[in-house]
Amino acid sequence: MARAGLSRAVVVDAGAAVADEAGWERLTLALVADRLGVRVPSLYKHIDSLGGLRRDIAVRAVRELGEAVAASAVGRAGPDALRAVADAYRAYGQRHPGRYAATVRAPAPDDAEHTAAADSVMRVVLAVLAGYGITGGGAVDATRALRAGLHGFVTLETGGGFGMPQDVDRSYRLLVDDFDAALRRRAASSPDSSAPSVPSAPSAQPPPRRGTAT
Repeated sequence: MARAGLSRAVVVDAGAAVADEAGWERLTLALVADRLGVRVPSLYKHIDSLGGLRRDIAVRAVRELGEAVAASAVGRAGPDALRAVADAYRAYGQRHPGRYAATVRAPAPDDAEHTAAADSVMRVVLAVLAGYGITGGGAVDATRALRAGLHGFVTLETGGGFGMPQDVDRSYRLLVDDFDAALRRRAASSPDSSAPSVPSAPSAQPPPRRGTAT
């Protein structure tokens, strides 16, 4: 019989915690079973494989990331929204490095739940870009560039890739500032004269260090 209280959600919770602690690539069913105090075969009553568990963790992580960036953007527009979303994105990666690594996984074409979770993140980013007057195909290009920049920084940071003494928070702020400037240039050169005017970026100090040490 299955252990009382054990369920698919509980197994996914444990898997997500193991991923954050041990690393996404080191996630195994044996570690999850050990965390739950059961034998590996007991897990198969709730999940079909390690691949299935990884998929479920990825869906949860993308959904959590979407909720975090959406909450950060409420009531904001232009550079303020961009910075809030970028900060929320980085903070999630710092708090949950293993789960964050799972967000890179693309949904399978027939996985409606995973696709819906990924779309929730995309909608937030597209709304931020629309505030700069960037829509359509240009928004797809900008979304890819933004994701590449933020993901590269967060992956290096959580992997301990920044060893020089300069302040990492300052470097991240400059990355986002540069992207803001690029979006302004693109909006200014757009043939669409109806593009909204983007307010000037406020001068701000780098945000305080947040999340777990990486």
